[in-house]
Amino acid sequence: MTRGLAGLGMAAAIALAAAPVAAETPDRAQITGMVEQHHDATIKALQDWIALPTIAAEKRGTPEGAEYMKQLALDSGFQQAKIIPTDGVPAVFATLDAGAPTTIGIYFMYDVKQFDPAEWDSPPLEGRLVERPGEGVAIYGRGAVNQKGPQMAFLAALKAIQASGRKLPVNIVLVAEGEEEVASTHFDQVVAVSEVQAALAKTIGVFIPSAAQSKDGSANITLGAKGAVEFQLVVGGETSDKYPKSDIHSSNHARIENPAWRLVKALDTLVADDGHTPAIDGWFENVRPLTERQKMLIAESVKLNPEAQQKASLGIGRWIDDEAYLTSLERFFSQPTVNIQGLVAGYTGPGGKTVLPGRAEAKLEFRLVPAMTKDEAVSKLKAHLAKRGFDDVEVTISGGYGPNETEEDAVLIRAQKRLFDEHGIPYSIRPRNAGSWPGVIFNGPPLNLPASQFGLSRGGGAHAPNEWFLIESSNPKVNGLDEATMAYVDYLYVVAEEAQK
Repeated sequence: MTRGLAGLGMAAAIALAAAPVAAETPDRAQITGMVEQHHDATIKALQDWIALPTIAAEKRGTPEGAEYMKQLALDSGFQQAKIIPTDGVPAVFATLDAGAPTTIGIYFMYDVKQFDPAEWDSPPLEGRLVERPGEGVAIYGRGAVNQKGPQMAFLAALKAIQASGRKLPVNIVLVAEGEEEVASTHFDQVVAVSEVQAALAKTIGVFIPSAAQSKDGSANITLGAKGAVEFQLVVGGETSDKYPKSDIHSSNHARIENPAWRLVKALDTLVADDGHTPAIDGWFENVRPLTERQKMLIAESVKLNPEAQQKASLGIGRWIDDEAYLTSLERFFSQPTVNIQGLVAGYTGPGGKTVLPGRAEAKLEFRLVPAMTKDEAVSKLKAHLAKRGFDDVEVTISGGYGPNETEEDAVLIRAQKRLFDEHGIPYSIRPRNAGSWPGVIFNGPPLNLPASQFGLSRGGGAHAPNEWFLIESSNPKVNGLDEATMAYVDYLYVVAEEAQK
């Protein structure tokens, strides 16, 4: 069924079997055959997973999402999998003992972002297979690339190795949460469970499956990620008696304060007059500047990430202050941010309604860089507002964590470099991802483990309409689902070898 859409099935199988072999993956052709044989079943499993969204912000798909994640682990060869309760959405903890000398940790997220079906070209929970011009066949659906597609490819790799009659080259400890998209509100509770922490402590590090391949076939290695804190600022009748409890006639603005204006005034203090530089008191106190090595890595990454391509993908024509591309990249990877995600107050329908709102709310997020912390950012925000008399502005923190970073000589990073070098795949190394994932939970105390991302697959549209993940690639340099699966197979063998050096 899937093969007929692109006519690439046999060609993909031959390409997989004939690919350069990283770390001499044993019985690679046989494992490739298992991947090919289960191709359609893997797509169906991904479609079924997309059809079951877990959305923490809407309290949707819980605890069903955790139960489904647990079963996915068991079906992939994990000997034990259990649900870990939290004060919010439950997590899943699973272990696979292959009797290997090396153990690695894997982080999954089984939750997805919210979606509006009206904004999509196909139903967001259908997982429809669509020809993507110039790229091949892709699966479209919420969670397709973030992160169910890459995660399903990883699980398929585990199945293929075992189906070929071999044991995995490494033992695996899996932790999967259902609140990543609300800034991992309770994930620290999961890792604090003694059984989970003890298992993770035996690993050489933790990685999250990802889709890090560009349209030209090049790849990216990231040495960390920014932290994130999500919060809301609310002003209205619920925060002070000087505002109405509900919307009232706008003529009353002559004698009653408007909470929307008050919120705007508070928000305006958080950034400088340029509209983007954070102005919270003491904000840059612990910001660690880029090292010369990090600047060099960013400059080298320009070769594989052309400016025109970046601008086109973002739909913009210029960077902040008309900065040069390299300067914008240094800002992208090094600068903490204060971003307004959305503003809501009063009437927003067609025409006017002449009301004075009873409530105004802004949804914001911080992006944090080394050596900032979540607690520091939150305390400085509250102190900043209090100092300016905004005691009527309510601050609600919905989740967050600090940044993470891993050294270039960590086993997980060395293995990526070796894999790419042996396969002749061009790659750049980034000091960190400007996006966020809770790697600091592993990277920081008490575990202090390397934490990274890895995945040789392609997709796009995360958090946006028409999210997609490439299934059948029309470019031999770019991986489809089967090739991405085999990249995980090869990676596990390379990690096993590098860990024994």
